[in-house]
Amino acid sequence: MAFSKNIRREKIKRTIRKKVQGTPERPRLTVYRSNKDIYVQVIDDQQGRTLLSASSLKDKQAHGASGVEQAKLVGRAIAEKAKATGIEKVVFDRNGYLYHGRVKALADAAREAGLNF
Repeated sequence: MAFSKNIRREKIKRTIRKKVQGTPERPRLTVYRSNKDIYVQVIDDQQGRTLLSASSLKDKQAHGASGVEQAKLVGRAIAEKAKATGIEKVVFDRNGYLYHGRVKALADAAREAGLNF
């Protein structure tokens, strides 16, 4: 029996989370994308805390933009917030999504804005 898209993503997500852990020195940058918007969080897994977050809902410029443009704006926003709080290095968690399209655009924009991962 074929798996649904969400079940397949959840299996990939569990595999990734076995390998990717956020620490206070190098927190985890995780991505969630819905059909309309894209969300990103910086998480310290050892303390179980979300340190920073950004989304296309909160960003006024991203609200009317296309999907890839939204992702670029959100990637820049999270990188600026992270640099302001002293976070330079992160571990990227694509959350089971393919590294393509909006996820790749977000990662590239965050790298260009100064985050290392």
